[in-house]
Amino acid sequence: MQQISTALLSYGMSGKIFHAPFLELHPGFELVGCWERSRKLIQEDYPMVKSYASLEEVLSDESVELVIVNTPTETHFEYAKAALEAGKHVLVEKAFTATVAEAEELKEIATEKNRKIAVFQNRRYDSDFKTVKDIFDKEILGETVEAEFHFDRYNPNLSPKPHKEVRSGGSGILKDLGSHIIDQALFLFGFPEGLFADVRSTRENSVVDDWFDITLFYPKFRVRLKASYFVRESLPAYVIHGKKGSFIKSRGDVQEDELKTGKKPMVTDWGKEPDFKKGVLNTEIEGEEVREHVPTIPGNYYHFFDDLYHAVKKNKPLPVSAEDGIKTMRIIEAAIESASDKKYIHF
Repeated sequence: MQQISTALLSYGMSGKIFHAPFLELHPGFELVGCWERSRKLIQEDYPMVKSYASLEEVLSDESVELVIVNTPTETHFEYAKAALEAGKHVLVEKAFTATVAEAEELKEIATEKNRKIAVFQNRRYDSDFKTVKDIFDKEILGETVEAEFHFDRYNPNLSPKPHKEVRSGGSGILKDLGSHIIDQALFLFGFPEGLFADVRSTRENSVVDDWFDITLFYPKFRVRLKASYFVRESLPAYVIHGKKGSFIKSRGDVQEDELKTGKKPMVTDWGKEPDFKKGVLNTEIEGEEVREHVPTIPGNYYHFFDDLYHAVKKNKPLPVSAEDGIKTMRIIEAAIESASDKKYIHF
């Protein structure tokens, strides 16, 4: 298998937890190094890789074919643009960029340079969402009436990471947790006709958004998206009601927690939720009422990288395209406008 030589632009949580372990696991990738500014940590875990002193050093390394832009969101456009112009393929962390205009420009540059650019929306590969999508795709709930997605946490304290708590183009819950459930909703239901949103700051001394409530308007149904840092007792993460039945699923993917403990991912026997996290299906199938707990499909971020590999090397579809990223940014920008002006936004 021809490998894709890959460099990270940061070795914080995302590099250490979500990227490096899967690059090491997948035979189609070779982790060649990481740009590290002050703390030199990657060689403690991967002794054979390089620790680059600057972005220029990464981009001038002709062996690097793919650059993973996993730095703060406000830097995504600058770094991704530089990597594309240096002839590299690019994977950009969520949120894709700070603005729609930046996202569109990156797509244009990638097209001009004949390079691939993808967005790391790994939550499409979570066990909980994979199970929700499977139920939805089977059409056993009937015509959708409404859906509600939550990504809630209880964390009243400000983040120790300064870039998360300073007003910037990339800070706030809307572009952090919000980008995940927005992407999932668009992946499942398509792009809406319009939206109405409320976006607030609720933590003491917070200057960035940390709560939102967005309603997406479709011709025949509505989708509500919510996130908050003040939820001690979680509601279901996914609720879909159709004209035949309902499916309710809690957030239960175990990958992040297991990766944080240092557990190494595997191709199989990985990402299995505990049985008590099973979703509840209540619907009608062939005239019979069915109420049952649905086994959860295991999640595995390995499959994101496998899809990315085939996109780069075999010209298959990207796991999450620049166009997907642009659509998510359109929702985010419209939500900010809606909340600011207290009005419905029509697309």
